[in-house]
Order: sequence, then structure tokens, then C-alpha cells
Amino acid sequence: MPLVELAALDKAVPAGRLMALDVGSKTIGIATSDPLRLLATPLTTLKRTKLAPDLAQLADLVRKNDIKALVIGLPLNMDGSEGPRCQSVRQFVANIERHGASHLAELPVLLQDERLSTAAVTRRMIEDYDMSRAKRAERVDAAAAAWILESALARLRGRQQDVTSG
Repeated sequence: MPLVELAALDKAVPAGRLMALDVGSKTIGIATSDPLRLLATPLTTLKRTKLAPDLAQLADLVRKNDIKALVIGLPLNMDGSEGPRCQSVRQFVANIERHGASHLAELPVLLQDERLSTAAVTRRMIEDYDMSRAKRAERVDAAAAAWILESALARLRGRQQDVTSG
């Protein structure tokens, strides 16, 4: 599974659905894009168990949704540095590659800055939907994955506009 930069992802996989992962210690929030990469939609939240079953579930979702690449949230510190949470996400990416979980290990992976994604999503759930704490807990991880994916899609659109106008 190659880690790629934005330009390389756009070149290697110019079309098709992307899947975003918000990898936490207890759950993995998952969102997908449409094939044209215009919209990001929360899909589900997986409760983490052991690595092999987690990767098998992810591989199944990749296959069922015809995913072409992964966008994985990288929880940078506010100053842009990497801390223990980033190391955990990088280890998760390495585990995908090492376990070779079917087609999952072959997909290009873009690491996307996810600073404040959960806070932004939680605030929106409270302000816009007046959602209870219990309902937010059920949905926040998948919604954060959608936020991460929306950020990556916006970067891709900006890059495509730069290429066509430049």
C-alpha cells in the first residue's frame, strides 16, 4: 500500500470512490465519496476488536463500495507536529500493509490533516441538530471521517482547478 501525496493520488487514481478513516483507539469512523468525488457521506463506525477482524471488515467495505483509494486522518498537534496519536495512525497504516488484508493493502493511502475534525463535527451536531450526547457518540466518528474526506476532496478540486487554469 503506497503512501501518496495529493498530486500522486490524483494522477494514480483520477476517478472513483474514496474511503476515509478516522482511526481511534476504540473505533474507526468510515465515510465514502461518490464516484465523481463531489460528496462525502458518513458510512459507519466500526468498534475496534483485534487487528485481523478489523482489517477484514474494512476490506469487505472496500470491496462492497468499489473503493479506489483511502484517505486516513492524521491527528496532528495544533502546531503541526506529530505526537503519539499520529504514531498510532502510522502504525495502523503499516499494519494494513503488513497483514496484506486482501485488496485493502494495495490501495493508495493519502494521510489527511484532521486537526479539529471531531470538535467541528460535534459542535455542528449540537448547534444544527440539537443532538443528544448519546446520539452524538453513535455518529461522531463516521461524521468526522466525512469531514476528513471533505477536506481531501476540496484539496483535490483545488489542485484540479490549478492544473486546468495554469
